[in-house]
Amino acid sequence: MHIYLTGFRGSGKSTIAHLVGSALSRAVVDLDQELERLAGRSIRELFEQHGESYFRELESEALMKVAGSPTPSVVALGGGAILRPENRRCIAASGLCAWLRVPGDVLCERLASGRSDRDHRPPLTGLSLADEVRVLLAEREPIYEAVADVALDADRPAEEVASALARWVRERERVP
Repeated sequence: MHIYLTGFRGSGKSTIAHLVGSALSRAVVDLDQELERLAGRSIRELFEQHGESYFRELESEALMKVAGSPTPSVVALGGGAILRPENRRCIAASGLCAWLRVPGDVLCERLASGRSDRDHRPPLTGLSLADEVRVLLAEREPIYEAVADVALDADRPAEEVASALARWVRERERVP
């Protein structure tokens, strides 16, 4: 069973996925990196050359490929991967999902400080960073909540979040 990490850009999905993968001795897949590998282009280039709809289609294809792997992995999803219903069904059918919940003001601080690779990720709206985060969080939070098997507050050190998630996974896997 795969462990999927979802949450907004800057929530720590990639970092925490690596820590959880190490704790659970599982392979780690960063869906954005997998998508870029398959497409042979960066996410920014895909958005600029083909638009968001094309990007989301490729993202779905990459997710289906990862989900079909028989090797249980820890998968860092892109922040918008949960937007498509078919992706949510795929996630639910192939693993457990953890939502890394971070308040909007903390996300803005992280994104503005470069803790996330903002040069690599295109803006999704024509709004300011703070307004984009506010608008997209309002849209996405109900979906993150609906798809998640567990929600973890991720506005604390990544090691703490990863430790809590690894414990949760171990407890879930012991239940018959």
